[in-house]
Amino acid sequence: MLTGVGSVSILVNDARKSAEWYRDKLSFEIVGIEGHAVFVRPKGSSYPLLHLCGRCDDWGEDRPGGRTGIWLNCGEIIIRKKRDSGIVLPASNPEEVERTFHELKKKGVEFSEDLTTTNWGKFAILKDLDGNEFEIS
Repeated sequence: MLTGVGSVSILVNDARKSAEWYRDKLSFEIVGIEGHAVFVRPKGSSYPLLHLCGRCDDWGEDRPGGRTGIWLNCGEIIIRKKRDSGIVLPASNPEEVERTFHELKKKGVEFSEDLTTTNWGKFAILKDLDGNEFEIS
């Protein structure tokens, strides 16, 4: 039986340089280095790990960049309901999302979508050094 997600691979051009960016900009911790890969995670969490996969033959034609579909939450997760459709969504407290957005902007993190308010909360899309995009909400 599956019991969780151990790590998620993110293609990056230089794993060590990217790990430093995740540490310095997002306050992640570096938890391991293995060959072309560096593993990072948010401070204080156990899983999942982001496997920053540096350029290697296993990539084939793949390249870094674009939407990852990965959601980075900002503190405690709350369940919110979209007013228009009634769909239930997990999200972080909107005030925490806004605070995190402004903190990351001050650190020089680039956003492909600025802070947006919806009927279920707030979100923004940040970009790492290689153009990989993550949602904060």
